[in-house]
Amino acid sequence: MARRNFIVYAKWDEEAKVFYSESDIIGLHIEADTLDEFEQVMMREAPDLIIANHLTGPELSRGRIADLIPAIFMRRPEPGLAMAC
Repeated sequence: MARRNFIVYAKWDEEAKVFYSESDIIGLHIEADTLDEFEQVMMREAPDLIIANHLTGPELSRGRIADLIPAIFMRRPEPGLAMAC
């Protein structure tokens, strides 16, 4: 299996005053008051969701699990768009 990269975008909801996620990781839904909290949730939840929703049984049975974990990139909001940092 070729390693795949995933991107998690942190978006700011001005009305709700929270950061929320947009991502290609199936099942990942984050809402957080700060970017630090957002990143902590992402790093805790994203790898498990990738294993559960993006890898097949045969892929999981081959090789080391560390080789299957893709790169996960977090894209922060543009400066000035979020004041709750």
